Amino acid sequence: MSAVAAAPRVIYRRPSVLTDVSTRYCPGCGHGIIHRLIAEVLEELGVAGRTIAVAPVGCSVFAYEYLSLDWCEAPHGRAPAVATGIRRVRPDAFVLTYQGDGDLAAIGTGEIVHAAARGELITAVFVNNGIYGMTGGQMAPTTLLGQKTTSSPAGREASLAGYPVPMTEMLAVLPGVAYAARGSIADPSAIGRTKAMIRKACQAQLGGEGFAIVEVLSNCPVGWGMTAPESIQYLKDVVVATYPLGVLADRTGSKRGSGGTPEPASPGPGGHAAAVATAKEA
Repeated sequence: MSAVAAAPRVIYRRPSVLTDVSTRYCPGCGHGIIHRLIAEVLEELGVAGRTIAVAPVGCSVFAYEYLSLDWCEAPHGRAPAVATGIRRVRPDAFVLTYQGDGDLAAIGTGEIVHAAARGELITAVFVNNGIYGMTGGQMAPTTLLGQKTTSSPAGREASLAGYPVPMTEMLAVLPGVAYAARGSIADPSAIGRTKAMIRKACQAQLGGEGFAIVEVLSNCPVGWGMTAPESIQYLKDVVVATYPLGVLADRTGSKRGSGGTPEPASPGPGGHAAAVATAKEA
């Protein structure tokens, strides 16, 4: 009598939110990994069916093709403003923005700052690859010092173009921000931690906690002039030195003020809110 074969164990399956189509991203691009993480989290939380996502101009616009969600187009940089409008007229919806660094940290700086300051119930996924990937590889606000781009062929100089802008640290000090973190797609362990950050940011919205943002350090092999493996190594060895990984603010569970945002934490050293910690590995 033969033994009954054990039932196969499912290791991984494609989330239903992730469409079964070929990618149009450049070879080695990190956007696809981030799409998969978002798809997994939205499906696991059971909110995909009521999600309205907003993506503006840039490589982020291709997300429409790969995530089976209701999408709304926004002008360059204006995703938080559009998402705010959606949140006000559709309080039942789960609202997500998907933005690149050339978008969120440049033309859209005002929109993201004020949406965060208001504590809008929005979850922002901020893809930082340190370059304008779609329009020719120009220098972005997040480009590293010394990094060569098509508009800084000798490398970024602080005396000429200023320093890289730490957007998530800047937003983390605002009391309307319930959760702010920075992850990476450099290796499997980092990807797992990034997924946990995205999940926490989504839960902050579901719990009515306030604005939440997850910055994801990603690679751009073509824009960086590297092979895909070289770009991953650069991400691990160089980029994280300027943009440390970890949770930058976590005010989830704090008491909400009458204005609809969490009350500010007690001031810590240097006047920053005590909830904002030095970046560390999650």
